[in-house]
Amino acid sequence: MQLFGFDITRRKAISPVFDWRNGWRVISEPFSGAWQRNQSETAGAVISYPALYACLNRISPGVGKLPFQLRRADEQGIWQPVNNPDYSPVLRKPNNYQTAQQFRESWILSKLQHGNTYVLKGRDDRGVVNRLYILDASRVQPMVADNGDVYYQIHYSTSQNLLPENYPGELLMIPAYEIIHDRMNALHHPLIGVPPLAAAHWPAVKNLKILKNAAEFFGNGAQPGGILTAPAGMSETDANSLKTYWDENFTGENRGKVAVIGADMKYTSFAFKAVDSQMVEQMRYSDEQICQPFGVPPYKLGIGAIPGGLKVDDLNQLYYSDALQAHIESMEYLLDEGLGISPPLGVELDLEPLLRMDEGKRAEVESKLVGGKIKRPDEARRKFGLGPTAGGDTLWGQHQDYPLGVLRDRNDLEPVEPIVPEPEPEPEPVNTPEDEARMIALMLEKELAHVCYS
Repeated sequence: MQLFGFDITRRKAISPVFDWRNGWRVISEPFSGAWQRNQSETAGAVISYPALYACLNRISPGVGKLPFQLRRADEQGIWQPVNNPDYSPVLRKPNNYQTAQQFRESWILSKLQHGNTYVLKGRDDRGVVNRLYILDASRVQPMVADNGDVYYQIHYSTSQNLLPENYPGELLMIPAYEIIHDRMNALHHPLIGVPPLAAAHWPAVKNLKILKNAAEFFGNGAQPGGILTAPAGMSETDANSLKTYWDENFTGENRGKVAVIGADMKYTSFAFKAVDSQMVEQMRYSDEQICQPFGVPPYKLGIGAIPGGLKVDDLNQLYYSDALQAHIESMEYLLDEGLGISPPLGVELDLEPLLRMDEGKRAEVESKLVGGKIKRPDEARRKFGLGPTAGGDTLWGQHQDYPLGVLRDRNDLEPVEPIVPEPEPEPEPVNTPEDEARMIALMLEKELAHVCYS
């Protein structure tokens, strides 16, 4: 068989890589015989638990809202957004039924739920990748040949086939270079990722059972049940008949009706135990355990209080580094490899929508960047939707500022002599009327003394 120009023959022994969880459609039984008693928990039921659903709903849209950007490194190593006819179209529209945001969300959801994301490539007549399809992870089986080559076996029924026409709805063996495979922690095999859902499902199952019991309890009018007692003995047949009569007439929708009981029978209602008041604390503790494998801070789900002493920017940075950064970096590297993009080009996810600040904070930051000669004024104005202005494409500084290179050269080659200020001239004396009278008297005194001696 030849597929994509690659010969697949019977001479190669291809073995499947068994998944440690045997498929994620049904979670393992909480106890032996639970499936026969209809007490097993399906993946759909577990995902419907609010805290678990909220973790998925925080991470996947958090990555989904970050647009793809194709960037090129210039001569100075600075990455600038560019357009390329080979790569930009598939980044803007990965396939015919998903937007780029939906594509990113599906990528992350498959990774969080199944531990693996399989992306099938579609090519044009030139062999350039122009379509990307997120595959159902439960319909993909990694395979390894005896020579170490990796393949992926996929199966889609005709009614569920969203693949291009050259992929019929049947069992196919796809070589690894036609699949982009993103995976979580490969704890058991390098080709099999283990999802955070595997670590979070037991706390979710426990809280689901608490919610189910609470729903049944309040469906019975918040009555915990009770005991009917009679002073005389009662046969088992009479006891079963009385129980059936009581359940049919005074429970469920018939709760609150007046019961008339003869034979001196009494009804004793069960009382709550003190441990029942700890249900809220138990659920909160399990919710925190659910957040741990996903890396989502509990305060993002409304659980607990926001840590003190942290600003909004600090909280967003903490959420980004713990819950999103690993997924973002992995997606960027895999798209570069899968699309055949090599330096100086590269795919990046724009983080601005994630770390967006309020208007006052943005103005403060941009002003400091412009004042510190890191950004030009026009670059800062674009952040606020403002057009360029005269001289805005130039870095400005004060007149007395010198480039560091000029100061270095001047200090090395021409040492600057210290400037000694010139002494200020002494001010001329100012003669007041008293000084003039004193001088006239002194002159007369000298003149009289001269006359007398002569």
